[in-house]
Amino acid sequence: MVRHSAAFFDLDKTIVAKSSALAFGRPLFREGLLERRDVVKAAYGQLVYRLGGTGPEHMDRTRDYLAELSRGWPAHRVRAVVTEALGDLIRPYVYAEAAALVEAHAAAGREVVLVSASGTDIVAPIAEMLGIREVIATRLSVDGDGLYTGEVEFYAAGEAKAGAIREFASERGIDLDASFAYSDSHRDEPMLRAVGRPRVVNGDRALRRTAAAEGWPVLSFRAPVPLGRRVGQGERSRLLGGLALASVGLWAWRRLRSAEASRASLLDSELFSSDFVIDG
Repeated sequence: MVRHSAAFFDLDKTIVAKSSALAFGRPLFREGLLERRDVVKAAYGQLVYRLGGTGPEHMDRTRDYLAELSRGWPAHRVRAVVTEALGDLIRPYVYAEAAALVEAHAAAGREVVLVSASGTDIVAPIAEMLGIREVIATRLSVDGDGLYTGEVEFYAAGEAKAGAIREFASERGIDLDASFAYSDSHRDEPMLRAVGRPRVVNGDRALRRTAAAEGWPVLSFRAPVPLGRRVGQGERSRLLGGLALASVGLWAWRRLRSAEASRASLLDSELFSSDFVIDG
């Protein structure tokens, strides 16, 4: 059997410069699905989670709270709200470098998969906007009337992300040793260790320490740009590729100006070749 490789991308702070789940609080409130106090509580919980001061027990409480919060919501309305709000709430915050990498991996024949702890009805429309066909995300149970039951079928976080990636690879004939994974959070270390080519993007302090110890490449994405609705696929690819190369060029120039430029430039060129020339 011919085995292919894949590229697995985390969502928040890896592809988009914000929390995807929190982004839709206001439109869900306007739709009558959230009350104001729920928006505040969810925002606080997400903030604590993003700051990294949480353990498995807190993650479980957050998961259970959000599942209970959604009890009785029509799943199709949630997806409709997300789809309608993408242009204002997500599209302007997509990192150009990430979008360029997504397109480059796809052009190289790799499966591209969006992996997120957010719910499928939030993640799937974002993936579609990005041209990503495959999604691994949290699944909330839906009853026969299409309403969320308040139960979680699968929570895509921590070790569960890595397990889902391995299961996906087994089903699709993916060679994980030849595959890439991108994330910003130390909570995704199992996901990064599941592949042969882990990449840290905008990493938190704990993940940067792990990257330094393991020799993993570390990338900084700093150019969120709106993905234009009217830009053709080829033109968009050239635009995003140019932005990615420009950002890498600026980064390399700054490194060359540092006191240890002679040593750093060798390392920079290696990271450049391994992350942005990805046909190999």
